[in-house]
Amino acid sequence: MAKIRGAIVVDMEKCKGCSLCVVACPTKVISLAQEVNGKGYNYAYMENPESCVGCTSCALVCPDSVITVYKVKVEA
Repeated sequence: MAKIRGAIVVDMEKCKGCSLCVVACPTKVISLAQEVNGKGYNYAYMENPESCVGCTSCALVCPDSVITVYKVKVEA
């Protein structure tokens, strides 16, 4: 039986590393990368992807709308 899990995609070049998504994530999935994007910002990424529930809190709070949330099927 397949389980449904969440997943996010961050437009790393447009992310300005404001950390609002990191704070908004109830399952502590998102962190800021040590690396920087072309603009010099530490961008958001999924540090703990297996914990994502697809709640969309990160996308809703992002001031630049650079996060897309998906639901994915995972074989159990």
